[in-house]
Amino acid sequence: MTSTTERLAEQLSATTLLRFATAGSVDDGKSTLVGRLLHDSKSVLTDQLEAVEHASRSRGQEAPDLALLTDGLRAEREQGITIDVAYRYFATPRRRFILADTPGHVQYTRNMVTGASTAELTVILVDARNGVVEQTRRHAAIAALLRVPHVVLAVNKMDLVEYAEPVFARIAEEFTAYASELGVPEITAIPISALAGDNVVDVSANMDWYGGPTVLEHLETVPVSHDLTGCHARFPVQYVIRPQTAEHPDYRGYAGQIAAGTFRVGESVTVLPSGRTSKISGIDLLGEPVDVAWTPQSVTLLLEDDIDISRGDLVVPSHDAPATSQDVEATVCHVADQPLTVGQRVLLKHTTRTVKAIVKDIPSKLTLDDLSQHPAPGQLVANDIGRVRVRTAEPLAIDAYAHSRRTGSFLLIDPADGTTLAAGMAGGAFATAEDASAELDDEGWDF
Repeated sequence: MTSTTERLAEQLSATTLLRFATAGSVDDGKSTLVGRLLHDSKSVLTDQLEAVEHASRSRGQEAPDLALLTDGLRAEREQGITIDVAYRYFATPRRRFILADTPGHVQYTRNMVTGASTAELTVILVDARNGVVEQTRRHAAIAALLRVPHVVLAVNKMDLVEYAEPVFARIAEEFTAYASELGVPEITAIPISALAGDNVVDVSANMDWYGGPTVLEHLETVPVSHDLTGCHARFPVQYVIRPQTAEHPDYRGYAGQIAAGTFRVGESVTVLPSGRTSKISGIDLLGEPVDVAWTPQSVTLLLEDDIDISRGDLVVPSHDAPATSQDVEATVCHVADQPLTVGQRVLLKHTTRTVKAIVKDIPSKLTLDDLSQHPAPGQLVANDIGRVRVRTAEPLAIDAYAHSRRTGSFLLIDPADGTTLAAGMAGGAFATAEDASAELDDEGWDF
């Protein structure tokens, strides 16, 4: 007889996974929304709810403060703000979720880059009383830069504007126009009250003029494609396996996780940046030989020829090899307290490869109010978004970020102390309207 646990495991394995992030300005109610999602979807354990109720009473609140379900740091609880990215895992019968609750303060904007970098959907909250503010535009810009394919505009605190439809319509129109100009492929606007629970999990009785989905319904039904098998095949080498034992005297395997695409035994491959070619003689998966492997499997590739390969090299199909270059032009989100300046020496980390580099130029910095480019700023400071040109000491095979979020991204690192300075997206900045439409229909969207 199948146990309840086994039935639940079977149910979860049959559902899809959605990674999403929340963002918004200060006090827009992000943590309350997340808490409401967890509470109303019955994803909160009894002891967790009791702890929140106790903490709320100690602060003089009659009703439980659902924001405390995500604000876990003591400083967050004391100040009533979100400081760090809080990850939460929950599930419904229709889908599993990994949620990143990101801070709203300007000084923590860089945390949103972390939370949204792997997200398929971003929920951007707006206070119905304040409308679209600078931080709203900043978060929309970051979502567009990170090529997040689905954006939800959650107009929160509708209870404080008497659930007025014109207020929601005005905010939705303004945000949609701005985000569409950035190239965001899909925007869904939902009027909610996270505190009262309107349109979060349950349909609101106070807004009968709204006929769209609730937040949870949209999260459960938004189309998500994790099929990367049709993308450009890329295999960053993490480790070279040479047992040199009596059982395996000549074994030489190259271990790593397939970043995108599919690899097959007998396929001709090129190793970058050296450009040497060979054929795949074998693929080991979990200690067993297989004929084909695909992303995101972790495998060991064996090649017919004994060539020099080390950590950081990239194995690609010979017929689909990207160009290598020592010059990288990209858009970066600056995340460090110290500025990034022209002439600064940095380390550039791309997949499993880290090389020395120098910042040759910072052509422009993005102005979020009107999306104009401020030319030659000289430096980027914390939370700035700008274009950079970097010269690397060794050639790299970096795809355009528009084609691959995995092999088109990189980090700039301070060589002195290992601090991450900036997160970079190679190639063009924002998608055009045509690009956004094509990406929305592309089943091979590369996550």
